[in-house]
Amino acid sequence: MAYVDGFVLPMPKKSVAAYKRIARAAAKVWRDHGALEYREWLGDDLDVKWGPGFPKGIKTKRGETVIFAWIVYKSKAHRDRVNAKVMKDPRISKMGPEDMPGDIKRMLYGGFKALVQA
Repeated sequence: MAYVDGFVLPMPKKSVAAYKRIARAAAKVWRDHGALEYREWLGDDLDVKWGPGFPKGIKTKRGETVIFAWIVYKSKAHRDRVNAKVMKDPRISKMGPEDMPGDIKRMLYGGFKALVQA
């Protein structure tokens, strides 16, 4: 069964274009090193009628939206191998937190094993 790393990141709306360039480059790096799938989504319909919703959960500030993303791997071990290669890749290793247009200190992240696949 597949393994997924999931992310939720607050993003200033004015920085979405800059973030998209970084995300496209990151997608190429992860895929080059064996990730099966790399997806990033921009918040659109976030004013939910029940539950806290992503903006409340991640505490977006005025002028921010939410990025929702995941990377798919064959397994947790495969994820660990891919991520080790990605972190050594100069296309990623040369970037620092100051290069990220969003607030990575507020990013939510975790690894998930499959529960249901349809």
